[in-house]
Amino acid sequence: MPAPARTPTSPVVTTAVAVAADVALVVVFAAIGRASHDEAVDAIGISETAWPFLVGLAIGWIVVRGWRHPLAVRPTGVSAWLAAVVVGMLLRFAVGAGTAPAFVIVASLTLALFLLGWRAVAAAVRRARSRARRDAEVAP
Repeated sequence: MPAPARTPTSPVVTTAVAVAADVALVVVFAAIGRASHDEAVDAIGISETAWPFLVGLAIGWIVVRGWRHPLAVRPTGVSAWLAAVVVGMLLRFAVGAGTAPAFVIVASLTLALFLLGWRAVAAAVRRARSRARRDAEVAP
C-alpha cells in the first residue's frame, strides 16, 4: 500500500513551531532550575531566570538567520544553544545573578540536550519518513 501523500508544511509555520519549541524549552529549563533550588516557580520567578537565556536564544537565531533552516541541528540549533548559554551567562553576570562554574556547566549541558536534542529527534523522524516513502515508491 502506498504511503499517504503528505501536504508540505509552510516555512513560516515550521519556523514558528521551532521558535516556540526553543522558547518553551528555555522556560522549562528555568522552571526546573528554580524548582531544584526551592525558589518560586511562578511566572515572575521563571521570567527572571529565563530572560537572559531567551535574549541569547534570539541573538543565536538572528546571527545564523535560523528561519532559513529552523529544524537544523547545525547551524541553527548550535547557534541558538551557544548564544543562549554565552549571552545568558554574560547578562546574568551583568545584573549580579549567579554564574557559578557548576551552574554554567549544568546550564550548558541542559540547554544542549534541550535545544539540540529535539532537532536531532526531528531529523531522525524526517529521515525515517523519507526512507519509508522511498521504500513505498519502489515496492511493487
